[in-house]
Amino acid sequence: MPKSKRIGLVAGYGAFPLELAQTLKNNGYAVHVAAIQEEASKAIESIADTVVWVSVGQIKKLIKTMQSHDVTELIFAGKVQKIHLFRNFKPDLLAAKILYQAKDKKDDSLMLGIVAALADKGMTVRSQIEFAGDMLAGEGHLFGPYPTEQMLKDIKFGFPQAKAIAGLDIGQTIVVKDEAVLAVEAIEGTDEAIKRGGALGKSDVTVIKVAKPNQDPRFDVPAMGVGTLETMAASGCTAIGIEAGQTLLIEKDKLAETAKRLNISIVGI
Repeated sequence: MPKSKRIGLVAGYGAFPLELAQTLKNNGYAVHVAAIQEEASKAIESIADTVVWVSVGQIKKLIKTMQSHDVTELIFAGKVQKIHLFRNFKPDLLAAKILYQAKDKKDDSLMLGIVAALADKGMTVRSQIEFAGDMLAGEGHLFGPYPTEQMLKDIKFGFPQAKAIAGLDIGQTIVVKDEAVLAVEAIEGTDEAIKRGGALGKSDVTVIKVAKPNQDPRFDVPAMGVGTLETMAASGCTAIGIEAGQTLLIEKDKLAETAKRLNISIVGI
């Protein structure tokens, strides 16, 4: 098979790697997956041509896996929580070098170090949204009940606040009620921020999720799936504003059904 039709997929958490792998297969690619042990779903094995399981920090194994399949282009898909850096993290020598040379431990700094290491081995990382198609959120009311006036006020208020936090590479989600910020996502991840904000707001709480101001489309593109809505519903959150054209909607049909069932408004900003 020509190299142009081989592609590597580094699979993290959630349904996005599964959906993207299937899309790549439908486009005629042989998909070779390096699945992150701490994050990826076993279901990836039923879609990909090959799967090798790697732990966070096994950069050499990832590279050797791709080299063994003559892969020169890769896509990262799915979240890998940075909290793993502080929990039984055992980096190989290359991962340790990337950490040592990084100017800080921000997501972008670490990912750019990995991208550079892959480039040294002749591998290019492609955009996460290149094959996303209609997975990208549109603008306006998307799913669920139409938002109330207060929801729209909170979304309008929270959008620049969330962009500011994202610009500092702290997180991409904030939780708002009555034009006051209740919680900000940091290293703990989106769901935990939603839980904290919901606990403070009790009910009628709004979530805002955005891309970074200079979002690198190769990694960490914001995404939303059914799990986010379920966490919101359990936490008293009734609306979410997401950045249009920048946010991936995972399993859109399920997302629409779940938003309707849980009575959650989804709005593209």
